[in-house]
Amino acid sequence: MHLKIIRDDQWLSQRLQFLWTSYFKDVKELNPIIIKFGRNSRLRLGSIRFDRRTKTSHIRITSIFKNPKIPQSVVDHTIAHELIHYAHGFSSSRIRLHKYPHAGGVVRNEMRERGMEYLYLSYKQWIKQYRLALRRANGW
Repeated sequence: MHLKIIRDDQWLSQRLQFLWTSYFKDVKELNPIIIKFGRNSRLRLGSIRFDRRTKTSHIRITSIFKNPKIPQSVVDHTIAHELIHYAHGFSSSRIRLHKYPHAGGVVRNEMRERGMEYLYLSYKQWIKQYRLALRRANGW
C-alpha cells in the first residue's frame, strides 16, 4: 500500500521547515516566513515578497508543483532559492548582502556552500526538459 502525499500548503510548510533546519541553521529568522502555493505560473516558479505592514516574508510557489510528477527536489530547489534571497536580505528584514539578488551567481554559490548543489543539479536537468516541453506545446 502506497501512502499518497498531497501537495498542499501544509506540505510546502513541511518542506520549508526541512530545508531550514537542514541547511539554514545559521540564519536567524528575523521575521516570520509564510509559504503557500500561488497561481498556476508556467514561467515564474517561485517568488518572495516582504510585507512591510506585517513584517512578514511571503514565499509563493507555482501551483504546477502540486503535480506529483514534478520531482520533489525541484520543489525543494525553488524553496531553497527563495530562502537564499531571504538570508541575503531580499524580501526580509535582514541586511542586504548584495546589490542584486542574483549578482555573480550568488544563489548557486550559496547552494553549493550549504551542501545543496544536488538540488541545483536536479533542477537544471528538469528545467531543460520542461522548457523543451513548453516550446513544443506552444509552437515556439
